[in-house]
Amino acid sequence: MPTGGFPGITLKEEIVMSDTNATVATQENNQSAPRTFTQEEVNAMIGKRLSEEKSKYADYDEIKAKAAKFDEAEEKNKTELQKATERASALESELNAMKKADEARMMREKVAKETGVPSNLITGSTEEECKTQAEAIKAYAQPGAYPRVKDGGELSKNQNASTTKQQFADFMSGIL
Repeated sequence: MPTGGFPGITLKEEIVMSDTNATVATQENNQSAPRTFTQEEVNAMIGKRLSEEKSKYADYDEIKAKAAKFDEAEEKNKTELQKATERASALESELNAMKKADEARMMREKVAKETGVPSNLITGSTEEECKTQAEAIKAYAQPGAYPRVKDGGELSKNQNASTTKQQFADFMSGIL
């Protein structure tokens, strides 16, 4: 059984370190004969043990590179997913805006049919607003809403400029 933290050493051996030499006391078969190792032998044993440990992790760099590639691909997929989600939400909001505009247009056309006012003159956002606006436009457009002109608004062919001036002056004096 290894002791002293050196698994490469066989059953019940113990290493005692000094400056240049190491002594191992073997207790196999009830013998107690100390053995002396040189520094080179100890270094060789430790080197052998280190190389065994390093061989366990020989593919560490390869696994680390694969893990980095995996993390990079996962981040790329996450970014692509975010872009797709943003694009989908933008399209959804655009669709909702188009539906709302279409509903408003249909409502204005309905009010225009009911009132006889052209739909392009109606700008309300609710049906009630559109009806109120259409009625106001209709009332304004009634023939009685305009002022009456005495001569029908037409110039006679035989009038000259001085006569028109006089007519205007007469009209104005009648108002004041």
